[in-house]
Amino acid sequence: MSDREALQGFTDKWLAKWPEWPVAEVFVPAARRERARAWFSLRDELSEAAWGGDDPRPGDAKLGWWAEELDGWSRGGRRHPLGLALQAVPAPWAELAACLPALRAGRDRPADMQTALFTLEPYAEALAGAAQCLFDAPTPAPSRSVVLSLLAERLLRYPDHATPLGDLDARGWARKLLQQWPPPSQGSCPGRIHAALVRGRLQRFAAGRPPMLPHLSALARAWQAARK
Repeated sequence: MSDREALQGFTDKWLAKWPEWPVAEVFVPAARRERARAWFSLRDELSEAAWGGDDPRPGDAKLGWWAEELDGWSRGGRRHPLGLALQAVPAPWAELAACLPALRAGRDRPADMQTALFTLEPYAEALAGAAQCLFDAPTPAPSRSVVLSLLAERLLRYPDHATPLGDLDARGWARKLLQQWPPPSQGSCPGRIHAALVRGRLQRFAAGRPPMLPHLSALARAWQAARK
C-alpha cells in the first residue's frame, strides 16, 4: 500500500464517524480540504489513544509513539501516513507532542467543570497553535473553546464514561458544556466549521435526539461558521 493510499485510509476512517464533513467542507478552500481531513483525523487518532478502551495501557503506548512521531515532524522526519498532508507545514509539532500528557490526563474523571477545563487547556492551546499555522488563521481559536469541543467529542463518543460532574447524567453534562460554549467565531475556517458540527451534535444529544446532523443542518451550520 502506498503512503497516499494509507493516508486515504485514515481520513476515510474519520469520515465514517463524521459523514457530515463532506457536506460542510464545501466552505473550506479546495486546496486545504485534504489537509483539513488529515488534521481532524490526527486529532481523532490522538483522542482515541488517550480515551478509548477499558484498559488505558495500549493507548498510553500509542500516545508515546505519537509523541515521538510529532517531535520527529518538527525535525523533518515522518513515518505516519497522515504526515504526508501535515508534516511539511512548519507548525509547532514538538509543542503538541509535549502536551499529549495533558490529553491523557483528561481520561480521568475530574471533580468538576473547572478541573476538566484546566486539565485539557495545555493540549487545547497546542491544538489551536498548530491549526493556526496549518490554515493560516489570523488568530488561534480560544483554548477554552477548544477544550469544550474536546470534552463534547469525548461525551458524544463515550457517553457512559464522560459524566464527571457529580450526579449529572450524560445529557446533563452536555447541557453544562453548552452553557459555557458560544458558537465558534475565532480560529481557522476548518476549525470553526468542525466545532460548529460538534456543537450541533451536542445540542441534539442534550435534547434527547440522535446526535447525527441532517445534511441541511450541517450545511447551514458550516456556512454560519465559515462566514465569521
